[in-house]
Amino acid sequence: MRTIALMNQKGGVGKTTTTVNLAAALARTGRKVCVIDLDPQSHASTHLGVLEEADRPSVYDALVNSTPLAELRVPAGDNLWVVPSDINLAAAEVELAGTVGREMLLRDLMADDPMKFDYVMMDCPPSLGVLTINALTAADEVFVPLQPHFLALHGMSKLFETVDLVARRLNPKLVISGIILCMYETGTRLSAEILNDLEDYLVQTRQSGRKTPWTDATIFRTRIRRNIKVAEAASFGRPIFDYEPACHGSRDYASLAREVIAQEMGIVETIPPAQAA
Repeated sequence: MRTIALMNQKGGVGKTTTTVNLAAALARTGRKVCVIDLDPQSHASTHLGVLEEADRPSVYDALVNSTPLAELRVPAGDNLWVVPSDINLAAAEVELAGTVGREMLLRDLMADDPMKFDYVMMDCPPSLGVLTINALTAADEVFVPLQPHFLALHGMSKLFETVDLVARRLNPKLVISGIILCMYETGTRLSAEILNDLEDYLVQTRQSGRKTPWTDATIFRTRIRRNIKVAEAASFGRPIFDYEPACHGSRDYASLAREVIAQEMGIVETIPPAQAA
């Protein structure tokens, strides 16, 4: 089982959209996938068609009241489940302030979960608080959705520092295994410059000889291009494959899923023909 936290403290970079559509793409290959929505805005839950209900427990109950994940999980499609969030999760930071071991609550809940998945994907909030730390402590790896924009790249240093801190103090197996370029505009000078800067940074890290959680990070070759159909799918509470399977958003996320699966076999995917330009 791969447990993956998708995180970026900068909002609006395609994190939740990528969590949902990558999870759906992996589920379409026959893998069993569970999405854990750790964002109080509950956008991942809504994107998967699970609307907030007053009497339905959520991941808040898991963290605050130790409700088993099996009692919270909701089917969201073939081979796909979601542990939903709700607005109550916004209070968890305060309510857990005095809880001993609050950083490890999710890890322990996942260890006790009798249902095993091929992938557990955690959608983190756009902040570096206790909810994100719980995800990083429970995860084996981190995917970083990144918009090819200077400010998004500038904020990555703080994100890397947080992952490094968690790896040293709470979760020594944690690594940043993938960086996903989202909202990509093929052929623009800015996108190319940001990609070159990112590649140079990773090369310099490897050449320094210093072992870090991102030493072996992959910049996925698939670029998630801007696509209005992807945004529309979210508003209808459906993954892109159910909403518009023929659009290039569907092709991009299917390609990304192939790369994620290929990681497990040490295979490097070639750029799909539609993205070669």
